[in-house]
Amino acid sequence: MNKYQYKVQGVDYDVEIEEVEGNVAKVNVNGIRFDVVMKQPINATSTLKKVHVEAPKPVARPAVTPAAAPAADKPMAAGTGSPVKAPLPGTILDLKVNVGDKVNVGDIVLVLEAMKMQNNIESEFSGTVTSITVKQGETVMEGTILMTIG
Repeated sequence: MNKYQYKVQGVDYDVEIEEVEGNVAKVNVNGIRFDVVMKQPINATSTLKKVHVEAPKPVARPAVTPAAAPAADKPMAAGTGSPVKAPLPGTILDLKVNVGDKVNVGDIVLVLEAMKMQNNIESEFSGTVTSITVKQGETVMEGTILMTIG
């Protein structure tokens, strides 16, 4: 069993390769088990090739705005406030709030699917949603900023 530690875009990953059979590797990433299918099986006669991998380039995402913005005493700049981050990697199933919505501590702001389980992501802050940086169906990594509450 081989253990590795990686840091990708500021997020730490503990990777454990349990076993490799043919072209399938059984891997644990931060305690989550994956079966990784390799394009070419690794065996005693094959050799590993060094591959250069470039870091993904950041993509600018526009803030989602509601159809009718609520009236406010003082407009708040989009994205100001406290970030709500993904606690684990997964896919966004449902956004429960829109920009401009008021939320309280414990309100469910979105649903994240990880390993076929639906996880309700609750607000840790009270305030107004100032930006949403993800969309339904998008895959996110642990630590990704999902939205900002100010």
